[in-house]
Amino acid sequence: MEKHISSQFDAELTHVSSRVLELGGLVESQIRQAVFALSQFSTEVAQEVINTEAQVNTMEVEIDRDLSSIIARRQPTAIDLRLLIAISKVTANLERAGDESEKIARMVKAIVASGAARSLPSSELRVASDLASGLLRKALDAFARLDVTAAISILKEDDLIDAEFDGFVRKLVTYMMEDPRTISASLDLLFIAKAIERIGDHAKNIAEFIIYVVKGADIRHTALADIESFVK
Repeated sequence: MEKHISSQFDAELTHVSSRVLELGGLVESQIRQAVFALSQFSTEVAQEVINTEAQVNTMEVEIDRDLSSIIARRQPTAIDLRLLIAISKVTANLERAGDESEKIARMVKAIVASGAARSLPSSELRVASDLASGLLRKALDAFARLDVTAAISILKEDDLIDAEFDGFVRKLVTYMMEDPRTISASLDLLFIAKAIERIGDHAKNIAEFIIYVVKGADIRHTALADIESFVK
């Protein structure tokens, strides 16, 4: 990354980047807790996830405020401005991943309340949830290094989560057909599966913003093969 003429600007960039990674760590923890709550059908852990959401929201607001202040005072150009824009987008995606974790927690509480918890195939979601959580962690690591190669790898891995989701939906439909009494709780489980898939989507978005910072091009909604050709 180019060295800005203002050392104070560099210090501010470092501070806000650190805050984003701190937010990322909090959201990662939130996801892990949500998945644990699902695996154990623990309403207590689910409630902890829900309670954490307020902290995530507060951090998002604080980071956005810092970014607005930096842009207004420093008037950055070129790669510095792209980095600040990307940090804002990454922050938004992390907050939304936190929202998905909260949804999972609320669905866990609903499933437990329905009394159908132990009869549902919730263990089938473990692979997808591990993939999504791991992908978000990789995306944050890649963003910290502005690693384009790692970003491309993340874009590819998101397809695995989509495949897991599609497979789970097919299994869940069969499950509901075999035992219509579980339809309501099964739909809650379907919403959980969709939330997990969206966490993977947010990790993918972060990877796209890495490429935006380094290469200066918005590659959202672009085919993977075209992205790979562009970054070579």
